[in-house]
Amino acid sequence: MPVDTTATAVARTYMITGPEPELWYRDLISCLQAALGSFLVREGADPLEVIGAGWRFLHLPGDVRSEEFYYPCIEGELGSALAPHHALHARWWQPADEHDVWREVREHLANDRLVIAAVDNFHLPFRPAYGDVHAAHLVVIHGLDETRGVVHVSDAMPPAFRGAVPIEEFLRSWGSANPNDVQDAFFSDARIGRRCLDLRLDAKPEPLTPELLGSYLRLNIEGFTTAGPDRTGLAGYDAFAAELVDRCRAGDAGALTELYPFGWGMQAQASLHGELLRCRGHLWGDPALAGAGRAVEAVAHAWTGLRFTGAHGLDDPRAAASDIAHHATVLRGRYAQAVDAVGAVAARL
Repeated sequence: MPVDTTATAVARTYMITGPEPELWYRDLISCLQAALGSFLVREGADPLEVIGAGWRFLHLPGDVRSEEFYYPCIEGELGSALAPHHALHARWWQPADEHDVWREVREHLANDRLVIAAVDNFHLPFRPAYGDVHAAHLVVIHGLDETRGVVHVSDAMPPAFRGAVPIEEFLRSWGSANPNDVQDAFFSDARIGRRCLDLRLDAKPEPLTPELLGSYLRLNIEGFTTAGPDRTGLAGYDAFAAELVDRCRAGDAGALTELYPFGWGMQAQASLHGELLRCRGHLWGDPALAGAGRAVEAVAHAWTGLRFTGAHGLDDPRAAASDIAHHATVLRGRYAQAVDAVGAVAARL
């Protein structure tokens, strides 16, 4: 049955008030952190202080999905996984009425709230993959004009874009099956299903002080050094890396297909945490804190070697196994150095 994109004969236009969403972006982050950053700026919060405050390792075997915005978390805990020290809540939803898929979007915009929507890049005219490659992605909806038949979207991921997309094309992207695409083994083959991510921040964060940051860091380090029920911390990384190498040696290409999206979440988190510590160290005249930030940023950059070696090893995992083992060992060393550096700073803040 065709979708009624207007729901009634009355033409309507819904736009958020004030400025358009900020295009918040950092190297090494994915569309998940970029979209979250746009939301937090609008809430009056500094995205780096909120999503850069937490740092951990968590791997959930069997949970990894082929989406750019995949992030490991226990079900229902995405908000606390992304911002463990702040009252951030996140939940996925889908339109309740197939005959009026825009109803919830209208309600969000009417209440001056952004909508973060999952899409397939293949159907979005402003994405480089348009008409070429299927891949699951996130964009921010900040307006709906059913008079002109366009959706106003914002996307901070390069090439950055803010503008109008025809409703028909957006619907194809938002409802795409995102079929398996040989050109993108990492973010295709995951149905989009008109999903949206609802975000709420209970309260504006407190001003960040050395004492408050120290409390965050001590909790982060506890997570790295205390054994948990899941693959968490340094012990969790060791289990993840050992299994990754074993699967490669067994010729399991699935291990490398999962490595790329999983590693991006861990890489983005380390990058933002390292930047926060480095910048605050310079601002507060604390060289040790800035140095700890650089150590955490080294973790983020070490993820690049592991993720990209995995991407290039898809065709022959056995041949890639020794290089995967090497990069996993390098990354483990970076984690150990960073945990030591952050732990030393946390003990005195």
